[in-house]
Amino acid sequence: MSVARKKIMFTYDDLQYWEDDHLRHEIIEGEHYMSPSPITKHQRIAGKLFRRLSDYIEKKRLGEIFIAPYDVVFHENDVCVPDLLYISNENQHIIGEYNIQGAPDLIIEILSPGTEKLDKGLKYKRYAYYGVKEYWIVDPKTQLIEVHDLEKQELLQVFPQNQTLNTPTFPDIHLKLSEIFE
Repeated sequence: MSVARKKIMFTYDDLQYWEDDHLRHEIIEGEHYMSPSPITKHQRIAGKLFRRLSDYIEKKRLGEIFIAPYDVVFHENDVCVPDLLYISNENQHIIGEYNIQGAPDLIIEILSPGTEKLDKGLKYKRYAYYGVKEYWIVDPKTQLIEVHDLEKQELLQVFPQNQTLNTPTFPDIHLKLSEIFE
């Protein structure tokens, strides 16, 4: 006779009491996911994206951009730590003292060898489910950025490193990807 095992569901409260081990801990659909610190190339790309987007957002007074680690609490069983996230002025109410409580307007994930499947699969689905409008998947290996409209759940465009990126969220940004991937 087999015994049915009850699935353990982790919550944001559980996450608060885990030891700080300098790893990225996320809870997605109640499951615990952990990834090591990003590699150097990942961090360089994240820093360049943050600087350029931050300058643009501040100059246009559009809202705020944040860089990891910063928890996005969609639900007690869904807590992600995106590489970058943007909150428009209209959604400032979701910015809390310790975390984001709700769906950012834009989430950017930079692929790492250990996160690609999660970023392109389960996280994509959860971000769409909770109402994130736009999702960028940055691939350092191929030097491409995929821009997804999560409301329609469709790929809008793939930008190679020799192009200039603009998107529905930032239609006049003209982000030179050669500078991001150099």
